[in-house]
Amino acid sequence: MPKITYITHDGREFTVEAGVGSTVMENAVRNMVPGIDAECGGACACATCHVYVDPAWAEKTGGPSPMEEDMLDFAFEVGPTSRLSCQIKLSSDLDGLVVRVPERQA
Repeated sequence: MPKITYITHDGREFTVEAGVGSTVMENAVRNMVPGIDAECGGACACATCHVYVDPAWAEKTGGPSPMEEDMLDFAFEVGPTSRLSCQIKLSSDLDGLVVRVPERQA
């Protein structure tokens, strides 16, 4: 099972085991990681699961799709590695993934 480390805006770390095929957002919600609101439940219809992928992982997670880019327009403080966590599907290649949770969501 891949492990994901979520780092909140105030520096707290939450490392969770995640199932292959699940999303970064699903695992945040399941493990009550603060700061991931996920209001649309993973439908890529809001920007309340915005995260910053650690630069070391940006190539492996890939960039946002055009639809995801449109939704990121509604997120606060979008950066070069911003992604919606509902759109990052986990594989064994993402074992050790690190994402940072912004101070606030849209």
